[in-house]
Amino acid sequence: MKVNLQKFAGKTTNVFPVSANQFKLGAAKESATTVADLETFSPSFSNGVETWTPMDTEGWQRALMTAKALTITLNGKRNIGDTGNDFVAGKQFKNGHDAEGYFEWIFPDGTSVSWTNAVFDVKNCGGGDATNVGALEFDVISNGKPTVVPAA
Repeated sequence: MKVNLQKFAGKTTNVFPVSANQFKLGAAKESATTVADLETFSPSFSNGVETWTPMDTEGWQRALMTAKALTITLNGKRNIGDTGNDFVAGKQFKNGHDAEGYFEWIFPDGTSVSWTNAVFDVKNCGGGDATNVGALEFDVISNGKPTVVPAA
């Protein structure tokens, strides 16, 4: 039995816990897997907007979105032996196309956004205070237009 805790608590809004987001990654879509021990993620959109002020708009600016990029920062713990965790850690000394791989973000509503050749930028692999559990911190950087599959 699946209990809808939002309705049980008298909440009827469509809010959701951040943990309802899912991420899959790997060398290819067919081998993509989740990453154990991720704790936080933060998406950052970068948009290219060109603006101009034609004379026929009486001084009012016009604008057109001409570019998009997305960087997703993920933080967690280094879990040696987990397939997804090991895949990311294996990118820490890679350059060029060797630093790329498949990445998919599945939203709580079921929508998915994926890249075949996302760039994995490892920021921390095992570091921290002496009493900390080793960290795994990395950015996934969009590389070209993503495949977006709306929720069913």
